[in-house]
Amino acid sequence: MKTAVSIRDDIFKAADHTASVMGISRSELYSKAVEEFVSRHSSEHVTKTLNSVYDAVESESAPDSLLGGLQFLSAPTDGTW
Repeated sequence: MKTAVSIRDDIFKAADHTASVMGISRSELYSKAVEEFVSRHSSEHVTKTLNSVYDAVESESAPDSLLGGLQFLSAPTDGTW
């Protein structure tokens, strides 16, 4: 697909130089850059979503602090159960 975008001159020059060094067209460089950017942000979204799910599960199943304190106090101090 053909598209037009506006970028700063310094970025254009750096991209042009990079494409030349890599032996690829600017179009290919831009395509690769956008693909990598989208992929990186897509995986970040998945990670954030999973983290929020696991955080919710952990907070729901975490023992009540009073119960945890009572369990600690009820444990024998001589190492026997």
